[in-house]
Amino acid sequence: TRWILQPLVSEAAVAACLIYVHVAGVSESEKRSLGVPNLLELLGQHMSVSVAATVLTCAIGIPLGIALTRGRMRRYSKPIITVAGFGQAAPASGLIALGAVIFGIGELGAIVALTVYGALPIVANTVTGLDGVDARLVEAGRGMGMSSTSTLLRVELPLALPVIVAGVRTALVLIVGTAALAAFTGAGGLGQLITTGIKLQQSVTLVVGAILVAALALFIDWLARVVEMLASPKGL
Repeated sequence: TRWILQPLVSEAAVAACLIYVHVAGVSESEKRSLGVPNLLELLGQHMSVSVAATVLTCAIGIPLGIALTRGRMRRYSKPIITVAGFGQAAPASGLIALGAVIFGIGELGAIVALTVYGALPIVANTVTGLDGVDARLVEAGRGMGMSSTSTLLRVELPLALPVIVAGVRTALVLIVGTAALAAFTGAGGLGQLITTGIKLQQSVTLVVGAILVAALALFIDWLARVVEMLASPKGL
């Protein structure tokens, strides 16, 4: 039921927003900002920042998680995961503002801040997934003459993949939801509707922006769950 209900709720929320804009008494400027062409442009900006931050987080977090399960680096896994957790412990708005101060107004600062914010689930799940692989399977691979790299790629990572993908899904949903705050530092996205609604006291724009961000996060969560299910090796 959830597989059908979740995307339907997202679609219903978007449809309700479009209907609300048509029936509510809004000004011409609000109609333009809430028109479908502008909403699609803002959606593109939102996803551009979110996907870039997620890809960067994966590019850093997964290799780091793998390294923390190898040899001498294993002893540093808990301290590094604790440090990675600082990203989520800190207020998201503060991280994005700090990114804007260091890297300037625009997308770059927002992407870096969101990368820090989404690091913990990916690093932690990569370590947990690899540590959860049965040691007997690893030894069996080594006994068949596999190198440590071959064992990692052909035995450990395939078995740990569901847990790693779950971490990527969690990070993606966190990043998509938090990316709305990036509008305050000039990165655009659906959060721009929220900032416009607050600045100009346009309640319709504010409500539509908030609902669209929530609907997008809900839809991305469903889509990521589908990918997670498809990515799981058969038989697990």
